[in-house]
This record gives sequence, C-alpha cells and structure tokens, in this order.
Amino acid sequence: MPTPDPRVDAYIAQAAPFAQTILNHLRAVVHEACPEVEETMKWSFPHFMYKGMLCSMAAFKAHCALNFWKAELLMGDAAQRDAMGQFGRITALEDLPPVAQLQAYLQQAMQLNDAGIAPLRTRTARSSTVTLPDDLQAALAQLPAAQQHFAAFSPSKQRDYIEWLEEAKTAATRTRRREQAVAWIAEGKARNWKYEK
Repeated sequence: MPTPDPRVDAYIAQAAPFAQTILNHLRAVVHEACPEVEETMKWSFPHFMYKGMLCSMAAFKAHCALNFWKAELLMGDAAQRDAMGQFGRITALEDLPPVAQLQAYLQQAMQLNDAGIAPLRTRTARSSTVTLPDDLQAALAQLPAAQQHFAAFSPSKQRDYIEWLEEAKTAATRTRRREQAVAWIAEGKARNWKYEK
C-alpha cells in the first residue's frame, strides 16, 4: 500500500466527527479496491490518483461528498446529482452504496484510466446575445461613456456584469453592485479587471 499523504490525514482530522467516519471509510475502500492508488490534495480536498484522476472526497459542515472523475462514463444519467458528488449529500455511512458497489465503480474507473479514456465534458451552448436588465440599462443610459464601453464589450464580458448583478440576494446588494458596475464600465473595465494581465 502506498504511503498515505499526511495532508489527507490532516484534512480528515480537521473534519467534523461524523465526516471523519465517512472519509476514513471511503479512504479504506479506495485503497482496498486500488492498492496502487496515490493520495494527493487538489483544490484543498483529497483526491485519489491512478494513472490520472480516479476520485475525490470532501467534507462540508453538514455533509460529505464522493466524486468520480469519470462519473458519466461509470453511471450514465445516475451520475447527475445536486451535491458535489454523485451520491448526493452524504451524512452517514448508510447514505453510501454498499462497499461492493463502490469497489465496482472504482474498478471500472481504473479500467477507464488504464485505457486512457478521457472524461465526458459537455459544454452548454451560450447565446451570443445578452439580455440587459432594465435597471442596468437605465443606469448605463445616464452615463454615455459607460453605455459606449458596455456596448463595445464582448458578450461574455457583458454577461459577467449581468450575472454578478442578478446573483445579488438583496435589493441593497443589487443597487451597490449596479453602482460599482457602472463606475467600472465607465472606465472601460471588465467585471474581473483586477485579475486581468
């Protein structure tokens, strides 16, 4: 058995007691099914590698998640779930499939990696046209420079501002974001201008 990654040990130790039980169980199942597996941390949670990504597990405040990298190939439509992984929000060992089923998924995932089969990636087609919310349109109309810059933005840059505005949970937040957006747009700045090089 490969040496356990101490970062995974630390991750499990920091999890809530209910999550520690689940994570330790999942880790043991993965190692039993795939003795050659390598542990690592990616995106701040444990991943298991076997000739590429195999699966990952994560703990949250009230649930855990198990995610197979090639879930769509393993489970078809059943792989689509609301939580981060394919088995929904795992709050107890009883929420997981039987060990034999998990090991079967792991064996299939290993075979896919052995064969070099890539995960399915479906892209959703986005329209190149953007629907401007009335309040943003009115705010831009009051400042011609902002209106000109916004019209010159690509649809994706326009969409970044619109989505940011529409994700606001309160009217006050939406107003604050709209005012900030118009100020940045007037300067010709994209929504994520701070991160552009």
